[in-house]
Amino acid sequence: MNTFEQLGLNEALLNAIGDMGFETPSEVQEKAIPVLLDQDTDMVALAQTGTGKTAAFGFPMIQKINVQSKTTQGLILSPTRELCLQITQELKLYSKYIKKLNVAAIYGGASITGQASEIKRGAQIIVATPGRMKDMISRGMVDITNIEYCVLDEADEMLNMGFYEDITDILSHTPKEKATWLFSATMPKEVSRIAKKFMTSPVEITVGTKNSGSTNVQHEYYLVSARDRYPALKRLADANPDIFSVVFCRTKRDTQKIAEKLIEDGYNAGALHGDLSQNQRDMVMKAFRTNQIQMLVATDVAARGIDVDDVTHVINYQLPDETETYTHRSGRTGRAGKSGISMVIITKSELKKIKALERIIKQEFDEKKIPNAEEICEIQLYHLASKIKNTDVHDEVEGYLPAVMDVLEGLDREELIKKMVSVEFSRFANYYQKSQDLNQPAAHQRAYSDDTGSTRYFINVGAKDGYDWKTLKDFLRAQTGLDRDDLYKVDVKDSFSFFNTDTTHTEEILQLFSEFKMDGRFINVEVSSSPGGSGSSRDRKNKGNFSGKRRSQENKKWDKSKNGKKKGKKHSQKKHW
Repeated sequence: MNTFEQLGLNEALLNAIGDMGFETPSEVQEKAIPVLLDQDTDMVALAQTGTGKTAAFGFPMIQKINVQSKTTQGLILSPTRELCLQITQELKLYSKYIKKLNVAAIYGGASITGQASEIKRGAQIIVATPGRMKDMISRGMVDITNIEYCVLDEADEMLNMGFYEDITDILSHTPKEKATWLFSATMPKEVSRIAKKFMTSPVEITVGTKNSGSTNVQHEYYLVSARDRYPALKRLADANPDIFSVVFCRTKRDTQKIAEKLIEDGYNAGALHGDLSQNQRDMVMKAFRTNQIQMLVATDVAARGIDVDDVTHVINYQLPDETETYTHRSGRTGRAGKSGISMVIITKSELKKIKALERIIKQEFDEKKIPNAEEICEIQLYHLASKIKNTDVHDEVEGYLPAVMDVLEGLDREELIKKMVSVEFSRFANYYQKSQDLNQPAAHQRAYSDDTGSTRYFINVGAKDGYDWKTLKDFLRAQTGLDRDDLYKVDVKDSFSFFNTDTTHTEEILQLFSEFKMDGRFINVEVSSSPGGSGSSRDRKNKGNFSGKRRSQENKKWDKSKNGKKKGKKHSQKKHW
């Protein structure tokens, strides 16, 4: 792979790149930057959201701009206000060592006269949304008749949002001699029409397969009845305690309703849709970026400005009407080289759409089961144990310890742990005591989707150890010698994980990891107590990890001790937004 120096970037840009911590270019940057620097050409670049497209067109444009002239030389059109502001901010970071280079953002919801004044003072690069840009052109507030470079970013999204006429109108005010760079995740016919009408023999680059999804994203679907969509959503959240997700709904009404129900049930949730004021949208996005919101429920249009690299899951509460839209949804996770998971909650009537999506993204979906009560309780128990183990002890606690010790006098270590865990954990056991199976049988299931003949394992490594579903699967394959299809249902949590194999491999797996150490640490693998498959748990020695002991007896005690299903708020430990 090339370095940024080898791409032909100047020293000012390289210094800024170093400050931002970038080390090697992404694939789209590696393919696009040298061409755009060396040639005055049009370009069509197909690459997924989150692959570094802003730098791919931003670096060449900045390097080619004549800072001695205050005339507008570059125009970047983007679909939403949020994306417009993000691109502007990134360009300013890229050009921090280039004096006299000014970048202006033009978007609705802000003072048009203030934006016009900024352009008049001299903005060599304008980043704009189509609607506001067209408005300012008609008022004579901006002159783009002499621009040299025009970028259509997220072109398919702009056209899906109905901006075709605005874009064609804006481009009609630009010179024919300019270089037009079109960046898009998919190539629907509307994007092809723009390319044919306004571009001349463009260079074409594709990252991955045309219209394909990111290889960093695992795609899963869960088959439920229509009435069970919301309970299924809650169970998926409960089975992923560290979830940081975008939940997609089709309508503004559903978005608001689902967000309100999640908040009422105690989840860190927020809504993002077109009926919110700009100030409300800004507040929600700020809360999401700072992790105050774990589940952002959004419409497709409202989510097009989301550019957050750490999203762990995308949940399709409802599938989009257009199959290409799914590519943009799933592109909100697995960004910046990280992995992610795209979940789809569907009914039987929508199964055919999964096949259509597989053809579009060139990837298969895994059919998965909505977690049952025992699985969720087990995951939450491990999560709580890990949270206790990793919590920093504050000095202020010392003064209270003598009195606390008096209260807890007479309890041995094991009994204390049981009581401490039960206090926090009982709300899940309580809530799910009488829960039903939400899964619907599919017409055609993968061989291992039936738990018969499959064993589910616990392993005491997770995201904190640098693993995701891809790298953990690679690690397990390397240690066991099993084929890719022999390891499945790999679910990585914060400090632990689960995986499945056919039961025929159980003895081999347990024997291999009986005394397995890596970097001086025991890697503990044991059969999970939740019904991920057949096989029995083996008594194993606790090697300094909370996970070393089985909890099947404790689980039974918890189940017997609960009376009745808790309604309403159940996760008081979660913050509300």
